[in-house]
Amino acid sequence: MTFEPKYTITDKTLNNLTLITSAREVIEQSSIVPKWEAKLRRQALLTNTHSSTAIEGNKLTLAQVEALSQGKEITAANKDKQEVLNYLEALNNIPSFSKAGQITIQALMDIHRIICNKTLADPLDCGVFRNRQVYVGKHVFEATGFREEIVYLPPPTEEVPELVEDFLDWLNEGKLNSLNPVLLAGIAHYEIARIHPFIDGNGRTARLLATLIFYLSGFDHRRIFALDDYYDRDRPAYYAALAAVNKETHDLTGWLEYFTNGVAVSVNEVKEAILCLGLKNRKGSSPQIALTPKQMTILEFINVHGKVTNKDLQAMFKISAQAVHKELAKLVELKVIKPQGQGRSLAYILA
Repeated sequence: MTFEPKYTITDKTLNNLTLITSAREVIEQSSIVPKWEAKLRRQALLTNTHSSTAIEGNKLTLAQVEALSQGKEITAANKDKQEVLNYLEALNNIPSFSKAGQITIQALMDIHRIICNKTLADPLDCGVFRNRQVYVGKHVFEATGFREEIVYLPPPTEEVPELVEDFLDWLNEGKLNSLNPVLLAGIAHYEIARIHPFIDGNGRTARLLATLIFYLSGFDHRRIFALDDYYDRDRPAYYAALAAVNKETHDLTGWLEYFTNGVAVSVNEVKEAILCLGLKNRKGSSPQIALTPKQMTILEFINVHGKVTNKDLQAMFKISAQAVHKELAKLVELKVIKPQGQGRSLAYILA
């Protein structure tokens, strides 16, 4: 069989795509100071983690997610804490889940292995296709008690490998460069949720795959959008949009209307945040400072911990004190960070 998505670009979807393009243009043309970019990325990291895990029943608050990300102790169920730590790790590793712009079955397995680490009843179900039939159910009160009602029955277990392979073959046939990335991410999100290739963690895997597509396509190369928050704000609407796709025709028209609307809302919120910061358009202003991934990681560390020392970065990057000093000196020269203290107390904070 060959995968080929079915959908129609309606006026609603087209309008959403237009709004997304307009808002994103404002973002891309703004001179975002590196420290603010790092803050926006961290905010998206925490929000996406909280929202995507909360959709699946995780009880941690956003404040607890932030505390956990900083290595602080919190009072919560071990499984809830592990799910959050796993999702944070997966999001932080988004750039590593692709080889030469391709998304492989192994990449999908790696994503699942990370998000389900130490959370499944059987560890052997982690990072592998399901070996038994699963279903999505809900508890319904009837007479004197509750019964479980099947809401969705995914494809038979034996069909899963071929379905995933067909989908990824289609995805990797230049779609990252030829198809609108918002539509592509929406299609990928739904297809993984439909196939339900794993025993558990399918929703989180589907949302992370959409995030990966946004990154690889360049749509969210800064990783500052928090689409998962849109789903979490109205979970019934999210579930309804997924369930509304016809199980026979698999026509994605309605789902893509919902999905593109969510992206439009999320991108517009980032645009408004940037405008509130008073960042100027690049035209007629100084060019945006381009930092290396390593330098951005340094800023993100300072965002979390308030400061960074030479020893912190030696341990993080496994490089010499001299190599760390060069990185820090460059950031000081760019007026992105500044030194604080002297001697053994010397640290660096955001400028």
